[in-house]
Amino acid sequence: MNIEIELVRWADLDKQSRRQILRRPVARQSGLKDSVADIVHQVRSGGNVALSQLTIRLDGVEALRFEIGASDLELAAQRIKPALTDALMDAASRIEAFHSADIPGNSKVETAPGLICEARYQALSPVGLYIPGGSAPLVSTVLMLAIPARLAGCREIIMCTPPGKDGRIADEILAAAHLCGVHRVFCAGGAQAIAAMAYGAGSVPRCRKIFGPGNAWVTEAKQQVSQDAEGAAIDMPAGPSEVLVIADELASPEFIAWDLMSQAEHGPDSQVILLTDSEKLADAVIERLKNLAPGTARATILEQSLAEARIIVLDNLEDAMALSNGYAPEHLIINTVNAGELASRVENAGSVFIGPWTPESLGDYCSGTNHVLPTYGWARSYGALGVSDYMRRMTFQKASRSALERVGPTAEALAAVEGLEAHRMAVWTRLAKDGAGQ
Repeated sequence: MNIEIELVRWADLDKQSRRQILRRPVARQSGLKDSVADIVHQVRSGGNVALSQLTIRLDGVEALRFEIGASDLELAAQRIKPALTDALMDAASRIEAFHSADIPGNSKVETAPGLICEARYQALSPVGLYIPGGSAPLVSTVLMLAIPARLAGCREIIMCTPPGKDGRIADEILAAAHLCGVHRVFCAGGAQAIAAMAYGAGSVPRCRKIFGPGNAWVTEAKQQVSQDAEGAAIDMPAGPSEVLVIADELASPEFIAWDLMSQAEHGPDSQVILLTDSEKLADAVIERLKNLAPGTARATILEQSLAEARIIVLDNLEDAMALSNGYAPEHLIINTVNAGELASRVENAGSVFIGPWTPESLGDYCSGTNHVLPTYGWARSYGALGVSDYMRRMTFQKASRSALERVGPTAEALAAVEGLEAHRMAVWTRLAKDGAGQ
């Protein structure tokens, strides 16, 4: 195994080189858009039959059962190890505690005497949760998606996840779904699962909004259905996982190495960056990465992703924070003596981890915050997943005649400027007719 990581001195780079060094990796798959569109079309027209055929063709496995019953979820919860049950419940308790504080409340304001304006929140239903497959069951993603949905009050929570090589869904996934209150679970993955939840397919209900991460095929499918008026909304744009670490000379090189690898092991296109004002620390981190990565379970993936790692030495930590704000990382770890002060200057990041004792792993699993985060620079305009994402906000207003008399002339004046005569007349005619209406 050969891991080569270049140390870059920021001051030595020109403007073009700086842009290049921070360019995110792009997974290029020829014909991906058209292939996904074809899958979506097949599911939309063929329903359950198409889903089954696509699972066999694309996943190379036949699902033993398409829908998993409630009793099966309960049995799965009984089969998993007690230690895992305890861990799931412990993590769930903190996730629920944090997200409970995030539940939006209705409001009512009298903006003028007799003019009442309200904002009311209503849970979306059904909502679709996508849990990726892979080499290990992503139980944490079940918690992160389902708990906010339940807290929002979603009446029907649907979950799709691909079958394993044995044609089954792992007990750990089913147990987590049972714990979190998922109502229905379907054995389907990939772009075809996204299409099924967006348009409905046989017993899979049509969902208002779809949540959850996935590979390039899943991401492309989410984008396509979200751009179709007959499709479904999605949680946020997504790209490969990423972490940016800001560290000073007193930080532990081993801590940083493991933090970088914890994101790099997600996949070959994961992006990991270290910003530091200490060349000595940078060299030590590179050495740790070379020594530690070969002995990990995902060494092959790490070899590929670390080839694109960026270890950058800057003149000072202020420049590092400015660079981070421009990059807008999914995860930002601040491992410096003045971590709290630097954290107060964060402008763009999905989730921030402050100090040497706060590994990103806590946010992934059990601190309480959500690990579904904007990637690929979308942290400039999107935030972490929360309860409000599972709700829609509606506004209401009611005016008395006296209120209309008070504020109506303002509406008339603005309508006149905009040249919208019917808008103006809708107010004027009411005020001109004494006693008309209520």
